[in-house]
Amino acid sequence: MGLYYVSVKKEDRIGGHFLSVYILCKLIVMNPFSFFLLLLIVVPVVEIYFLIQVGGVIGAFSTIVLIVITAVLGAYLFRQQGLATFQRVQATIARGEIPALEMIEGLVLMVSGGLLLTPGFFTDIVGFLCLVPLLRAKIALSVMKNQVGGASSFQQGGFKQDPHSDVSDEDIIEGEFKREDDKKLEK
Repeated sequence: MGLYYVSVKKEDRIGGHFLSVYILCKLIVMNPFSFFLLLLIVVPVVEIYFLIQVGGVIGAFSTIVLIVITAVLGAYLFRQQGLATFQRVQATIARGEIPALEMIEGLVLMVSGGLLLTPGFFTDIVGFLCLVPLLRAKIALSVMKNQVGGASSFQQGGFKQDPHSDVSDEDIIEGEFKREDDKKLEK
């Protein structure tokens, strides 16, 4: 699974944290499956902890009402932000540009909507943060920069040839072709 446990001594601390936590974090970054498995385990535990703590302070019924209110408010805000993003996609396409940033923002919005509809306070906080347009744009730009290889080519309105590419105009041969199989099929 990629998770390894390391025994460390008290003097092996790094900035107040044990070396094993550091190694565990490094392994999670290298293996996305382990990261999602850890999220699948940790998020429900954190949600249950917060629900119990808030329920102990304001009562069980008030906690349930608060969860329903955050879900309804989140769905409303999700709808508003989704429509605004959709309008920006249409405007970008009308200008003849690729709506890459808006598409990734739409994916962030979908994750946000799922988190807001999930009962719990931790997921609601993360979901509401994803609804903030500036933060969502930063997330989308970060994804484009890390996964696509740079957001600048998409924001300039199209694809451009990589200047470091080995392909030059001299390697391109223009011509016409005719399939010989087509004549045999017509007969």
